[in-house]
Amino acid sequence: GELLLCEASTVYKYMQEDGSNRGTYGKLVCTNFKISFLDDDSASDDNEPQFKNKIVGENDITLQCVDQIYGVYDEKKKLLTGQLRKYPEKLIIYCKDLRVFNFCLRYTKEEEVKRIVSGIVHHSQTPKLLKRLFLFSYASAAPNNRDGRNQTVMFETLEDWRDELERTKGNVKYKAVTTNEGYRVSEKLPLYFVVPICISEESILKYEGRGIPIWCWSCHNGAALLKMSAFPKEQDDSTSQMQKAFLDGIYKTISKPPYELLKMDDLSSSLPSLQDIQTAYTRFKQLFLIDNSTDFWATDVKWFSLLESTNWLEIIRRVLKKAIEVVECLEIQHTNVLLIEESATDLCCVISSLVQVMMDSYSRTKSGFQSLIQKEWVIGGHGFLDRCNHLHKSEKEEAPVFLLLLNCVWQLVQQYPPAFEFTETYLTVLSDSLYVPIFSTFFFNSQHQRDTNKSGESLKTQSGPFRFLTVWDWSVQFDPKAQAFLNNPLYAEKPKPDKSQRKTARFKHQRQLSLPLTQAKPSTKRGFFREETDHLIKNILGKRIGKFINSSDEPPNSFREFYDSWHSKPVDYHGLLLPHIDGPEIKVWAQRYLRWIPEAQLHGGGTIATAAKILDLMEEVQSLQVKMDEEHSQAVSGDIHSVPMLRNSARLSSLFPFALLQRQSVKPALPTSTWKDLEDEDDLVKRDDEFVDLSGDML
Repeated sequence: GELLLCEASTVYKYMQEDGSNRGTYGKLVCTNFKISFLDDDSASDDNEPQFKNKIVGENDITLQCVDQIYGVYDEKKKLLTGQLRKYPEKLIIYCKDLRVFNFCLRYTKEEEVKRIVSGIVHHSQTPKLLKRLFLFSYASAAPNNRDGRNQTVMFETLEDWRDELERTKGNVKYKAVTTNEGYRVSEKLPLYFVVPICISEESILKYEGRGIPIWCWSCHNGAALLKMSAFPKEQDDSTSQMQKAFLDGIYKTISKPPYELLKMDDLSSSLPSLQDIQTAYTRFKQLFLIDNSTDFWATDVKWFSLLESTNWLEIIRRVLKKAIEVVECLEIQHTNVLLIEESATDLCCVISSLVQVMMDSYSRTKSGFQSLIQKEWVIGGHGFLDRCNHLHKSEKEEAPVFLLLLNCVWQLVQQYPPAFEFTETYLTVLSDSLYVPIFSTFFFNSQHQRDTNKSGESLKTQSGPFRFLTVWDWSVQFDPKAQAFLNNPLYAEKPKPDKSQRKTARFKHQRQLSLPLTQAKPSTKRGFFREETDHLIKNILGKRIGKFINSSDEPPNSFREFYDSWHSKPVDYHGLLLPHIDGPEIKVWAQRYLRWIPEAQLHGGGTIATAAKILDLMEEVQSLQVKMDEEHSQAVSGDIHSVPMLRNSARLSSLFPFALLQRQSVKPALPTSTWKDLEDEDDLVKRDDEFVDLSGDML
């Protein structure tokens, strides 16, 4: 379904805008799917990356992945939008996956320059109709005959919801309903969803599903996580009185003290607004859209202050803190939590997903996490089309809400690697897939929009609905060797405990709740005095803590108490997981944000160097296991993870597998005076020579 729209020959692509003008000649083309640079030099086998995307190559940019386009006129950069009167001599394309492409058009024919520049700007920056997305061209030309769910539950049928209720033991108090079949309640709601058993069909129909608690997940102790779309705030008095009476009736059906407690949390008042999130991310991504080496070293000097001023890491911290507060209500206070938001499809999705990742080890498996995204985001009605601004309709609606979730999950993955079946590379390629318009997963606002746009003429089958691909079929993008990078070989498989053990472990956190002596995480080596004082504190505070748990009024410091108490104990990778959220414990997702910047990569360093050694060791152990089993004529127990060989880890970049093995970077030689200009402190530069070589032998 891909069509060539315009092209230009003799385009020079800079390898890196570092003043060296090194690069390569080739052809720049624009299709209805992507912008692509066709290099004259074919990649040598030596330089062939182990981790390669079959759909989008190293020099390909999907139209949805283009963030901003700049033209350079007489060394001045100008943002390109709409109609152009004058055409630039250089083109800079900034991508949403943070790649930066520099093209020189000085040697290209003038007519070709006009065609390619106006073509790229028009097809990637101007508003378009939904049916003009490449998704439809692809689906009509290549009907999907594969079922690529990979054990992912799609939540498109009533059975899927009933199975999930049964899995979480939520079917005692909650029921899956068919009220919205034919979308007669609301086009924003999914076809099937789950509500408390006592909610009537009339109640659901009354306000088009608004004011109805919709079930997300049930905890092992019976407490449930619910979400609800709020009524509009600006209403006349009589309407708001009726709505208030309706809500009071609904709350009474769920909240039945002392047995069933309910805590309501209005996320629009307790978390940053979508506008704040968008502003912070826009500032944050500018730190990584580096044009040239000089810019990199200039920002490197004031990196921490620049990072803090974006407020992005603070937003991640606040979101994780909110999720921990919800976990505390469910786990310790046995209270149902109702998340409230205007549409219940943005921050509700973030918090409910994080709570499930923290509390339910199934959500930390690959198929479990994918099912969670399907349930809470895709079927749950998150407006991917608007929030990612795929159609360039309105920048006011744009906000990186799903990216915020992935950033939060990454914090947990890097803090507790053995708890997750997937890797950070999996999260990175999932974030990249937001901009690949051959999958329907991230290109609709709701299940209704997907269903109504499924009908269409298919070129090969003459008629019948489109069969869109799902992003969960990773074989479309990666061959088996590359897919191995998505799986964590160090994942701690869940043991099958006996029922007696399970009972004792169940309410572990409630029974052992105690105030630690210090705010900091205590040492794992517990001495005699430490145990004695702990015991004393438990005795003195035992009654008070018991009151705290059972009282509906939350004590002022119960969050800190719960957080510190959990972190003072050994981690159960299949139990509750709480992230560290204090200060520097919230980190930048280096693999996603720094992977295209050669200066930021460590030659033979970073976590990949450690992982390579561990994988070599695992491989050795597995081969010994095979030999032993052969000697004993027994089958190998358990699956051996197929792990791509990571030989010569000294040659790998710290941001592997995205950086190429032999990526060159020119050593920036900055005059000493430049450093003095960048920062007043003289101790940065204590060398007498005229130039300072900064990069060493970087990858």
